[in-house]
Amino acid sequence: MARSKDMGEAFPIRRSEEEWRALLPPEAYRILRQHATERPGSSPLNAEKRPGLYRCAGCGAPLFRAGTKYDSGSGWPSFWAPIEGAIGTRTDRSFFMVRTEVHCAACGGHLGHVFPDGPPPTGLRYCINGAALAFQPEET
Repeated sequence: MARSKDMGEAFPIRRSEEEWRALLPPEAYRILRQHATERPGSSPLNAEKRPGLYRCAGCGAPLFRAGTKYDSGSGWPSFWAPIEGAIGTRTDRSFFMVRTEVHCAACGGHLGHVFPDGPPPTGLRYCINGAALAFQPEET
C-alpha cells in the first residue's frame, strides 16, 4: 500500500510521484496530488446532467453516483453523498480555517471538501474539484 506523504495513511493504489505526474494532466496532478483547487465555475462537469458515475480521475475508483449531484451554486460539482466506502476525510487547517478535506479512499487523491450545508437527506455538501473527477455516462 502506498502512503500519502502528508496524510500518513495507506492506500490500496500506489504510484510514485513521477508516475502520477506522467499519468495525470497538469491540473489534475496539482489537485489530486498537491491539494490545489481549481477556479470556481471552470469545470465542464458543473453542467453535466446525465445519469452516470463520477470516478476518481487518478485511479478510476467510483466515487459518486450522478443521482446525488446537485447545483449548490458554489462553482464546483457538488454531491450530497458519496458511494459508501469510496472516500476518506481528514481535518484541513490550511488558509487560517478548519475544513474537512475529502480524498479518494483508493489512491488518496485530494478531491475537495465536505461542508454541513447541503440538502436532505444528508445535509452534506461534497464540494469536489471537477479536474479530480472523470464522468462515466450510464449506458442506455
